[in-house]
Amino acid sequence: MATALCPGSFDPVTLGHLDIIERTARHFDMVVIAVIRNPQKAQSLFTLEERQEMLGEVTAHIPNVRIEFFKGLVVDFARDHGAEAIVKGLRAISDFDYELQMAQMNQRLSGIDTFFISTSPQHSFLSSSLVREVARFGGDVSSMVPPLVAKRLVERYKMAEGAK
Repeated sequence: MATALCPGSFDPVTLGHLDIIERTARHFDMVVIAVIRNPQKAQSLFTLEERQEMLGEVTAHIPNVRIEFFKGLVVDFARDHGAEAIVKGLRAISDFDYELQMAQMNQRLSGIDTFFISTSPQHSFLSSSLVREVARFGGDVSSMVPPLVAKRLVERYKMAEGAK
């Protein structure tokens, strides 16, 4: 059974992420969505458990997906879960520069190959950080994230506004 790993912070999950996950699931028997706490990114908006829960709900229609979270090296997690491949979405050339280095390092460390899927054009501008920024200032992100996630973003920023 061929297993692929789709790692990311998913803070929050966007329609671009969902597109990559759905397309990956068509090519692999099992897709493990690995939710990571990225130490290179600022404080998370949603907890690991909240991100796992949202991903579970928005991928419920995909039978060959499971969601886990982890810390450490992605290749160790991939090996522990029997993944033969890591799948990453690419939006722009700038993504490729970074992801190529990461793919080469991961291959060197573990022998696990990385597959790149180009993001669908309608999602190529999306990033979790841009979605968070728009939502933080009350902008409409309903065309960028699943409805459940849009609702959670509104609730989270209203809570933050009320705390001030």
